[in-house]
Amino acid sequence: MEFAAARTGHLLRSACLLTSGDVHLAEDLVQETLRRMYVAWGRRLGRRIDNPAAYAQTVLVRAFLTHRGRRSSDEVVLSELPDGQALPACDPDTRLALLHALAQLPPKDRAVVVLRYWEDRSVEETAHAMNTSAAAVRTRSTRALARLRALLGPSLAEFVSA
Repeated sequence: MEFAAARTGHLLRSACLLTSGDVHLAEDLVQETLRRMYVAWGRRLGRRIDNPAAYAQTVLVRAFLTHRGRRSSDEVVLSELPDGQALPACDPDTRLALLHALAQLPPKDRAVVVLRYWEDRSVEETAHAMNTSAAAVRTRSTRALARLRALLGPSLAEFVSA
């Protein structure tokens, strides 16, 4: 219970980035992450988890990638952010431009960007979280950053650094 209370806000921010601002889906992913964490602790795995916060982020990314793989055909992707909770930022236009650009990346590229540059994880940690190789993470990082620079144009490309 304490872990969930302490990490929910951080998980929700990461989930919002992964879902390109879909707060409702982000909340569902956080709920699924916390459910999986509770089950892991119930099996006494929690005592073997060296870094529960990093483990929770890994669970979140895997839940996101699993969700993206099984998206039903009746779901509708919105081009606009829904009303409600917004991510805090100094410049709303910049934030919206970045979220819009992230939304145009494939899910795995988006996950790499969030883990590597938002969560500040190493290539190896990102590879482990995504259940892929370090080489694949480096390739996806390079490709995703190039795509973001192209999408954002010269005025906002400064926000996309390698």
